[in-house]
Parts: sequence; C-alpha cells; structure tokens
Amino acid sequence: MSQGTGGGRIGRRGLLLATTGALAGGGAMSSAASSAPGPLPTTTREAAGFRPDLAEQLEAGLRSGALRDLHGVVLARKGQIVLERYLSGPDDAWGRKLGVVQFGPEVLHDLRSVTKSLVGLLYGIALAQGRVPAPEAPLFAQFPEHADLVAATPARAAITMAHVLGMTMGTQWRESGVPYTDPTNDEIAMEMAPDRVRYVLERPVVEGPGQRWVYSGGAVALLGVLIERGTGKDLHAFAQEVLFGPLGITASEWARGRDGRASAASGARLRPADLLRIGLMVLAGGRSGDTQVVPAGWVQALLQPRVEAFDGVRYGWLWYAGPIGTPALPGRQNWVAGFGNGGQRMWLVPAADLALVSVSGAYDTPDQWVTPVKLFREIVMANLIRA
Repeated sequence: MSQGTGGGRIGRRGLLLATTGALAGGGAMSSAASSAPGPLPTTTREAAGFRPDLAEQLEAGLRSGALRDLHGVVLARKGQIVLERYLSGPDDAWGRKLGVVQFGPEVLHDLRSVTKSLVGLLYGIALAQGRVPAPEAPLFAQFPEHADLVAATPARAAITMAHVLGMTMGTQWRESGVPYTDPTNDEIAMEMAPDRVRYVLERPVVEGPGQRWVYSGGAVALLGVLIERGTGKDLHAFAQEVLFGPLGITASEWARGRDGRASAASGARLRPADLLRIGLMVLAGGRSGDTQVVPAGWVQALLQPRVEAFDGVRYGWLWYAGPIGTPALPGRQNWVAGFGNGGQRMWLVPAADLALVSVSGAYDTPDQWVTPVKLFREIVMANLIRA
C-alpha cells in the first residue's frame, strides 16, 4: 500500500494471475446474489443541510477532469440518501480485466482494501460469539503448530491480537512502497508461499510490538484464518450470515487466493449502496433498525485512533481516522474510513452523521488518492452548510 494513497495493490493481481491462474474462469470468486434489498430512504440536498447545487458541483468536477476515474458515488446523511451517481469506465475484478463497465445501482465493485475494515467488523461479531481470541490474547497461542518460531525467537511471545488488529506487530513486512509486480513484496510472497500463515508468522522481529504501524495484508490474513477456524465457516459465508444478511445485502462476491481461501485483505465485492449500508450501521454504533449487528463496544474499539499511520492520518483497528473541516460544524471533526486501491473509499463523519462511499478505477496509479480526497473534502464536506 502506498502511504500517499491509503490502499495500493500495485500490479499484485496481474502477477498472481500470470503465475498461478488463480482466478482463471472466475473459479476463485465466491458469489451470492438474489433480489435487490429494499431501497434506502432519500432526501433533498437542502433538507440534508447541503448547498442546493451539490450535484451540479459534482458534475462540474467530472467535466473539468478534477475527478478522474470515478465509477460511482453514494452519499447519505442522517440515514437518508442525498446523492447517488454512477458513471462508466474500465474496471477490474481483483485484477481480471472487465473492459468498460456501465455502473449502476446493481453493479458490484471491488472494495480492495476496504475489505480489511469489513474483516474488523466480522472479527468483533465472532468475538462476541466466543469464536476468536480477545485482543489481549497472545498471537502465537492461537497457532500452536508454529510454536517453534517462538522457541527460536522468544520476543515473538509478546505479540498480541491487538497488535495484529492494529498492524503494529513489530515484525518485518515489506509491502507499502514496494511494487506488487516485485516478488519481494511480502504480500506477493505470502500468496506464493506453501503456507501463508507460517510465512506471516516467521517474519523477523525488528522492534517491540505496538511501537510502529506497518501496513500488512499478512496481519489481516491471520485474522481471516482465525475467523474461519473459530466459526467453522468460510469467511464469505460468515459475512453473508452475520453482516450482509442482517443489513439486507443480497449480492456479494469474495475473491480467493491460490490456496482457495477468501482474501481477507482485499477480496470483497459489493454494490456501492450496500457498502453505504455498512457505513450507516457503523455510524449507528453497530445497530441497524432493531438489530445489533456488531457489538457497540467493538465498533468503538475499531474506530479509536491508536497509532500514526502517514501524513497526519491515524489508524485504529483496521480503520483509518483523521480530521476534517466543514462550514456546518465548528472546528475540526473526526472522520473514520476504509481505504482501498484504485480510489475505493468509505468515509464516515460521526459528528455530522454522514456517510460517503466512492468507487473508482484508478488501480495501481500513484495519484489514485486524489479523486476520493477531492470528492470528500471539496465537494461533500465543503458544501455541508447546516448541522
């Protein structure tokens, strides 16, 4: 992941496709689909506290080229849709070229590393069921088959599940800033390894855990394995049962690696409005209607900023966080978000009860962060004028 973009996957899928054929014929993509969920309620821009020309400003940004590669935008405030816009453009499904796609409300889109934020929610649900270890639990106690690694390097025993959730394990992991076309990129090497779990666990210890954030798809791969082991279910199937289903999300896909496992780091595909449903549930403290989908305390724990990530952005447990200004509210407000390669974003501003999902096709480009940031700051938050 490039630190400037918050979710890079540079060339990884192309490399995997070329070397393993893992997605050939779509055989490595699990999917589920049925009738569409009921529509979310809508409201006018003015009623939601925005300038009335919000949609026109979005169109101006698209015409000018300031908002490039955008595939779709869904904005909600106080639980109601304020703006929904879809475009067309070239797209990938986890590196498999789809050609030019006409996007719309029913079209799935790669979430890439926004998937990590969903896995954080799934871990909390599994934890409430007593299926996965608590944050304070030692990591290596969950993998006794790899106890020899602790015997060889006793410092590994200090790593807890909290360090995995926060990507502060203190072990070497070369992913951020390393092209995904480079086999020395640790996520590529993990995908190619005969045992992905051992590959992640045996990385050299370089500092004490909890000291520094190091972006790691390997950390999330461990979480995915623990969820599957604890629940006895495939990660996608578990998500359908405990997260997607309760929110009325009836169409989803989840890409798989060469070992057949659902990619916990970047494999989910959803409709943008369905990702927005997840964001609205998070804003509501894990609740949707009368259903507590994710424990409220766990949502709070995920979103709590714990460590500096990059450029003033902080990291909680699989969610990013930072400050934002808006004319509607005094001072700087906190946002939390999931970031994904290509410009995938789920922005949430709790103080404004606002959720914004944008999906884009700028995969593996150095400036992929520009469009989602401009959309969030200059189009949405700058035009929110009433609390």
